[in-house]
Amino acid sequence: MKILLVEDELELAQSIRNFLDTEGHSCDHAADLSMAIHLLDSRYDIIILDINLPDGNGLDVLRKVKNRGMNTGIIIVSARDSLDDKIEGLELGADDYLTKPFQMPELNARLKSLVRRVHFKGEEEIIYNELKVVPSQILTSVNNKPVDLTKREFDLLLYFIANKNRVLTKTAIGEHMSKDFMDYGYTDDFIYTHIKNLRKKLIKSGCGDYIRNVYGVGYKFTDAE
Repeated sequence: MKILLVEDELELAQSIRNFLDTEGHSCDHAADLSMAIHLLDSRYDIIILDINLPDGNGLDVLRKVKNRGMNTGIIIVSARDSLDDKIEGLELGADDYLTKPFQMPELNARLKSLVRRVHFKGEEEIIYNELKVVPSQILTSVNNKPVDLTKREFDLLLYFIANKNRVLTKTAIGEHMSKDFMDYGYTDDFIYTHIKNLRKKLIKSGCGDYIRNVYGVGYKFTDAE
């Protein structure tokens, strides 16, 4: 992927660039708002966007991307005390967010998940064994029989499928659910309850038990033993 990294902390930016390079991505770097806006003349698959920049608010980059109708995924990076900016960014159309500090594998997982979710938006149907999901209609079926899921459960299922065979931490799942439903707060019980309900409905409909608990870490969506 071609990625634009907008980050004024040079040491962090270099660490991210080095990591992305080892993952096979092409990464350009902007250390301030003016350079980031200048680089928007190029096409990027994803922008990793710090919102606290020395010469302005990174959300101005997000606004320009949306105003130009660019099909670019955006991951906001923010400090823990930037909740208001985080909310505003998601309401403006950002796809995901990461709270500093974070680990590079977590960033990479978010990148891969974003690519899959953007890809899913263009697919009419997603098939996983006996399970079928239609994103545009928010429909789920098992062996061609409909399964009644809430919007939250449907989105959680799509998130699992987008990251199949990958261990998802409780933090990643909680942040994803908060992002999509504007709750901005989650607990282990909150996550457990929604996963339990989703899993129960799928199994009751004849679906395989694909949501596996990874003890002490989180969950994995897989049919592997």
